[in-house]
Amino acid sequence: MKSVIDPLKISRFLQKYDDDAAQKGIKISIGFDFHKYVSITRATPTKSPTYPNFRPDRSPIKPGEGFWIIGVDNNNDVVLSDAVRMYDLSHSNLAVHLQSLKAFYADPTIHAHPNDSCICMAPSAKMITGKVSYHGDFWVREDYRGRGIPRIVAGLAFGVSFSLWDPDFLCSLVGRWLLDKGVIAQYEMPHKHEPGGSILRLVEEDIADDDWLIWITGEELRSCIDRHDRTCPNDCWA
Repeated sequence: MKSVIDPLKISRFLQKYDDDAAQKGIKISIGFDFHKYVSITRATPTKSPTYPNFRPDRSPIKPGEGFWIIGVDNNNDVVLSDAVRMYDLSHSNLAVHLQSLKAFYADPTIHAHPNDSCICMAPSAKMITGKVSYHGDFWVREDYRGRGIPRIVAGLAFGVSFSLWDPDFLCSLVGRWLLDKGVIAQYEMPHKHEPGGSILRLVEEDIADDDWLIWITGEELRSCIDRHDRTCPNDCWA
């Protein structure tokens, strides 16, 4: 049985990353209405379209099962976005969920194109089950890149995910180039990444990906927050 979540620990954990964002001139907002999120991201220049797993027209997210993060500068212009949702895979696993296309569409028989496909070859995807926090749609405006924003956004996403769901796993699918550039290292879970996480083709969305799987366990997430509260005010995954 999992222990009770300490709200003060979560508060301190989140405050650290919110303060870091403020020091960079970024005001963070967290929301739960994905219609609003999509309206914001669609109006944000240079951001690519949000994938269907975070769009209510293709994959509605029930209240309490998802949240988003938006950061704005002093002119109230968007400089970062991120989205997180919880998949209940108690009777399935991530590999099955991806390959069935249910990770992207609430009902693939209605929304998927006949030629849509997803192949998941990452071995660990079959072990990712239970309550799974999926982190995606991360974007940073060009003039804010190279300033440690991924570490801040990941910290906020991890903390809110833990407070809402205490998940069994937290995972994401990322391009190899993000690993090569060291961006994923800022997520502070570089010790776990596998190729073949999602070889994805969504015809009508004009999406063709070959992404790696990165993940941490719920126990590791809880340990990070505990260590941060006791002795690690800066890099809790070091």
